[in-house]
Amino acid sequence: SFLQLLSNVLLWDGVVQEDTVCDLGLSKLLNRYLLLNLLNTPPGPANIEKCNKVVACLPERWFQDLKSGSTLPELHNFCQHLLR
Repeated sequence: SFLQLLSNVLLWDGVVQEDTVCDLGLSKLLNRYLLLNLLNTPPGPANIEKCNKVVACLPERWFQDLKSGSTLPELHNFCQHLLR
């Protein structure tokens, strides 16, 4: 249900200020609640599927001005999880 909520919050990108959507979606939902669930899910197909759904929710335009190999600061912990 947190993944669906994250998806719905990120749909507001372009309607509500980007900082507000990013703060609510990434800092609050992803980093506080969803990432905790992902960390407690055993490695395997279910965890990979959840991570893919998180990535699919993220607006592409947030990454257009980033250098190669970098990401948004709010996604640092999620990226560390993906690397593990």
